[in-house]
Amino acid sequence: MTTQKMIELIAVLTAVRDDVPQVMTIDHGRLLPSGPLESTHRSLQAGVRAWVERQTGHPIGHVEQLYTFADHDRLLGAEQGRMIAISYLALTRSHAGETGWRDWYDYFPWENCKTDAGRDCLTIIERLLCKWVAGMDNAAVRVRQWQRCVTLFAIGDMVAWNDELVLQRYELLYEAGLVAEAGCTPESTVPGRAMHHDHRRILATGMARLRAKIRYRPVVFELMPEEFTLLQLQRVMESLSGVHIHKQNFRRLIMQQQLVEETGGIEEHTGGRPARLYRFCGEVRQARYLAGTKIPLAQP
Repeated sequence: MTTQKMIELIAVLTAVRDDVPQVMTIDHGRLLPSGPLESTHRSLQAGVRAWVERQTGHPIGHVEQLYTFADHDRLLGAEQGRMIAISYLALTRSHAGETGWRDWYDYFPWENCKTDAGRDCLTIIERLLCKWVAGMDNAAVRVRQWQRCVTLFAIGDMVAWNDELVLQRYELLYEAGLVAEAGCTPESTVPGRAMHHDHRRILATGMARLRAKIRYRPVVFELMPEEFTLLQLQRVMESLSGVHIHKQNFRRLIMQQQLVEETGGIEEHTGGRPARLYRFCGEVRQARYLAGTKIPLAQP
């Protein structure tokens, strides 16, 4: 018997507002904008755009395919077949008064290493992972799994935090039964808002992709206003990566790569000295899109 397949289109629509990375959600923050591929959609991308605008009223700019999910837990049943989810990363600018936007770190508080709340969450996770590993019967498995925990969550002083491993960290917590989506009780879960189905996993995939891309592609252009200060640009990069950036190294590389140009304007309302306003160079945007750029995200 031929298995029927239903294709679901899911959007990780991301914006940055007041230095906070946000994701557009529906159903009171429990789902990402999504819907089935319909015969009227002329393409997959057209379909995901249509669903986002229909459900949120928000048009989207930059869109790229993320990943196709067809795991066994997406089975619809013997008669319906299997659900295949094709996810997309979309970037935009949020506007005041819009509903549905949620802070990235409401779902993944441990990914924001810049805050005390994020660091406290990591302390809780380390304790719970240690307990999980200690309960394993096989010594070799314990060693292997603990090394995995150490690597992904940078436990101890020998391993550096890798901000791009968002999905791998979530999947480890799922495997350890420490997130609500794994069916564990509320008292045994780590902090972080749950989502229906596998939408938090898909959000993790989108976060990881964007964190990787801001190092090598100028996708951050889609998230910035037309004019900005270098400090504003740095803060957006920090908010997306969840780590502090070395200020002088960041500015030096931005200027060396000629990514921005002065507008001649001044931002007076900085809380300190007035700052020069910049914009992205038009020709650099196209050139960097093809060749890539590397923006430093190393912690000081």
